Amino acid sequence: MTRHSSTAPVGAHHHAPGLPVFKLSRFAAAVAQSRETTLFVVLILLIGGTALARPEFLNLQNLRDVLLNVSIISLLTAGMTVVMLMRHIDLSISSTVGISAYAVGSLFVAFPNLPIAGALVAGVAIGLVAGAINGTLVTFGRVPSLVATLSTLYIFRGADYAWVHGGQINASSLPDAFSRLATGTLLGVPNLVVMAAVVLIALAVYLKQFRAGREHYAIGSNPEAAVLAGIKVERRVFAGFLLSGAIAGLAGILWLARFGTVDAGTGKGIELQVVASAVVGSVAITGGVGTVLGATLGALVLGVINIALVVLRVSPFWQQAIQGALIVAAITVDTLLARSVAKRMMRKRDHG
Repeated sequence: MTRHSSTAPVGAHHHAPGLPVFKLSRFAAAVAQSRETTLFVVLILLIGGTALARPEFLNLQNLRDVLLNVSIISLLTAGMTVVMLMRHIDLSISSTVGISAYAVGSLFVAFPNLPIAGALVAGVAIGLVAGAINGTLVTFGRVPSLVATLSTLYIFRGADYAWVHGGQINASSLPDAFSRLATGTLLGVPNLVVMAAVVLIALAVYLKQFRAGREHYAIGSNPEAAVLAGIKVERRVFAGFLLSGAIAGLAGILWLARFGTVDAGTGKGIELQVVASAVVGSVAITGGVGTVLGATLGALVLGVINIALVVLRVSPFWQQAIQGALIVAAITVDTLLARSVAKRMMRKRDHG
């Protein structure tokens, strides 16, 4: 069965046996195969350059802050990756994070002895509901995902504001055991980082090793071919939005544990940072290309840049400007790669 289009410049190792794969030009192949390596090198250079300018940058507290901040962003970016692989997008994640965080906080206020597992289930369930709404609009309502999730972004946030009504949840209302999800450590590594790593690894294995995961790539590479190959496209797209929503619900719980205080504005605007991380991490907006590792490295690069700019005392404006520049650069590279591969294949067809 066809798993991927042969035009995918990155992640060619995801192709299933039996699919004719065109050889890329040496330059395109080298760049395509090294995108994650390139991101890793950029990350090291960023850290090294900032450390040279400000030696105090390399301390355990900054490292801890980067890992804690990036843990939540990387989770959301991984969920976004699943959706983007199928040529869709989920802009509602920030509102899902906000409503999940406040809902779980409210549960702890109403039921102080609520088990941590119960809180986790409640948060993920809220995310699943949000994902189901998005999935229904996109797959059954035939609403473009950009329009659908932009609408639910405001609908969920509006519902959150109406519910919160100016109130907030404070860290003092949360049990110590729950707060330790973020403050506690396992072998010196923050629990939050460990939890995020487990989810990211599981998602990476799902996309690479399982048939359902590989179908996400096939749908994004060529939706028509995916249908002809017998893939239930609508079911897979719906499942992708469910997964993105569930991860956003989990991220809301971890946000609450990390920061303690949440209100109706929690997570506002974070969707842009997530999309930036995914695109910088080589997840193609045209679908069919990307990995969880690349998306995580993209989140790390942006996270280190943000911390570095603070350490270097640079205006916060430049954080957004640099994010925008990186998005443009990443999309430009992807476009140039795609054109190079397309020209190469056309030449091969002509010679054939």
